[in-house]
Amino acid sequence: MADELNTLPLDGWHRARGGRMVPFAGYRMPVQYEGIMAEHLWVREHAGLFDVSHMGQLVVHGADADAALERRLPGELRALKDGRLRYSLLLNDAGGIVDDLMATRRGDHFYVVVNGATKHGDMALLKSDGVPYTYLESQALLALQGPRAVEALAALAPEVEGLVFMQGGAFTLCGVEAWISRSGYTGEDGFEISVPASAAETVAEALTASELVKPIGLGARDSLRLEAGLPLYGHDLDEQTTPVMADLTFAINKRRREEGGFAGAERILAELGQGPVQRRVGFTVEGRQPVREGARVIDDEGNEVGRVTSGGFSPSLQKPIGMGYIAAALAEPGTRLTLEQRGKLFTGEVAAIPFVPHRYVRKGA
Repeated sequence: MADELNTLPLDGWHRARGGRMVPFAGYRMPVQYEGIMAEHLWVREHAGLFDVSHMGQLVVHGADADAALERRLPGELRALKDGRLRYSLLLNDAGGIVDDLMATRRGDHFYVVVNGATKHGDMALLKSDGVPYTYLESQALLALQGPRAVEALAALAPEVEGLVFMQGGAFTLCGVEAWISRSGYTGEDGFEISVPASAAETVAEALTASELVKPIGLGARDSLRLEAGLPLYGHDLDEQTTPVMADLTFAINKRRREEGGFAGAERILAELGQGPVQRRVGFTVEGRQPVREGARVIDDEGNEVGRVTSGGFSPSLQKPIGMGYIAAALAEPGTRLTLEQRGKLFTGEVAAIPFVPHRYVRKGA
């Protein structure tokens, strides 16, 4: 099975720095270097470099690329300005989430970044819809995240300081052309950097030469996104989940709600009006032991009223946190929950998310 896994362009670079490699999304990827807790806290205070080259980078072509994507995505793409990013959702015909993604208008095309584990299925769906695209298989993708990320990156490409959250542009970085966006999935300020795979090591070396930057693994990436209240596809999102259930209704703007015209619109618009049966929520747990994915949420009679989809110990808050789906009537922050994991009961409480405030740099800040 190990021989069937793909190798990242930086595989040897990770191993040389002590990265412990594990299977993830069909690749060998570094889960940690010095330890998840230390790496997590470093990103919250300084800047961490993540290798996310397993993700799919696509270019969607055509004069009507926005219209073609809007048939599957419920987001507003037609009015998206050049160089601007939008978080959106690839939907099946029943309104279930096939993937979550980032779409950027770049002149006459859209640059779309999709999840690594789902990218081939996403491409098959676009192909079946007749949407013309190119898979940028020879591009690497790095994420530089943390409050000092801008300082570290601006030392190599000063112009990036002019970007704000959800804005991207083409820059020269270490002698190669890079597409850099001010975005990420940790809740911190930061950047995602697309460069040719052949230049990935040069860029990674230049960034980590700064005393502000350390390489960070998948473990801390997961704990950071959980503290930020950000869902992970395949855990908190799947094809049985709608955007309304997932509490991602911000991704469906006014025009799309009025016009519909996207996959599963009838069901999703009905849920917007009537409310879903279940909703994604955050929760905290009493004590120190985390409640993990798959644990049940039960009522006083022992009936299942929800499921945990992500759970772990928060390094920043020093307590267990998680996310899951529960009956909509129980989704109000402050509601007490009983959680059952392997026959053991835990007491939890619905909490507002994000658990740790986002620190994005927005326009006008």
